[in-house]
Amino acid sequence: MDSKGKMIKSVNFIGITVLTLGIILFLLGFFENGYSLLTSIGIGTVIGAVFIFLIGMFFVATEEMLEKTKKGAPL
Repeated sequence: MDSKGKMIKSVNFIGITVLTLGIILFLLGFFENGYSLLTSIGIGTVIGAVFIFLIGMFFVATEEMLEKTKKGAPL
């Protein structure tokens, strides 16, 4: 498997793991009365997971575009 495939799989794994953790923290904080701090931590974790996923996909797309373009100008 090429490096792009490995990076996509690792970004997906990390993104899904952090997203699951964020959803669990949010639900725990939202439905439990004494843990209101966990609600904001859960929301931040979910947003962080989305950013991790988007930045990872941006890096993969950038790497692919750099491989497809001609490098250097002819003299």
